[in-house]
Amino acid sequence: MPRFALKVEYHGKPFAGWQRQKDLPSVQGAIEAALARLEPGEHTIAAAGRTDTGVHALGQVAHCDMAKDWDPFRLSEALNYHLKPDPVAIVDCARVDDDWHARFSAVERQYLFRILIRRAPATHDAGQVWQLSHDLDAGAMQEAAEYLIGNHDFTTFRSSICQAQSPVKTLNELTVERVQGFSGPEIHFHVRARSFLHNQVRSFVGTLERVGAGAWEPADVKTALEARDRAACGPVCPGHGLYLARVGYPEDPFA
Repeated sequence: MPRFALKVEYHGKPFAGWQRQKDLPSVQGAIEAALARLEPGEHTIAAAGRTDTGVHALGQVAHCDMAKDWDPFRLSEALNYHLKPDPVAIVDCARVDDDWHARFSAVERQYLFRILIRRAPATHDAGQVWQLSHDLDAGAMQEAAEYLIGNHDFTTFRSSICQAQSPVKTLNELTVERVQGFSGPEIHFHVRARSFLHNQVRSFVGTLERVGAGAWEPADVKTALEARDRAACGPVCPGHGLYLARVGYPEDPFA
C-alpha cells in the first residue's frame, strides 16, 4: 500500500488534542474521517507527536497508507476539501518509502510558545496566545533557560501521567525572545529536542514566567531541576499558546 507523509496545520481550540477519542473531537479523527471519504473503510494514521487539548500545529507530520497510488498534490487537495469546515489543513504531501514513519523516523521536534503582554482582551489572537497583563524580563528568563539546556533528568517538568519510560531527555534549544507583534509585545519561546515528556514545554514556560515576573531568581530554576520533584515546578501554563512548529527528519520528505 502506498504510504504518504502529510504536513498538517491546525487550530487546536475545537479539539481534545491530536489523538483519536471515542466521544470527543480530535485532529486525528478529522483526518481519518476525510481519508474514509476518499477510500471507504477504516484508516489509522500516525503522527510525529500527540498534542494536547487546545494546542496548535504549524508543522505537525503524519503518515497514511492508501490503496490507490495517489498523486500527492491531488491527495492533499482532496483531503482539504473533505476537512472543511474543521480548522485543519494539509499544507504538503509527499510519497515516502513503506518503512518511513512519521514518529519513529523523526530526529527532532520544535515547539513555539507565544505570550501576549497587554491589558486589553485579545481579539484576533484569542485562543492562540497566553495573555498576561504584567510585563516580563526576557533576559532573566533566558538566563534561567540556560540551566535547562542539555541532557538532564527532567522529572520536575514531567506530568504525573507521563508515559515515557525515562525522565532523562536532551534539550537542544530553549531560546526566549521579545518581539513586537501587531497586537502588542510578545514573548516567544523556541524549544527543540529529539523528544519531549508530557507537559514538558508548558512546564518550562510556566516556570520561566515566574522568573520573568520577578517572583523567582534565575538560579531557582536550577534548584527546581536538580530537585527532580514535580512539586518544585512552577505553574503549568495553558496549552493554547503552544504550537508544534516543525518536525525534523534525516531527509526532509517534503523537500
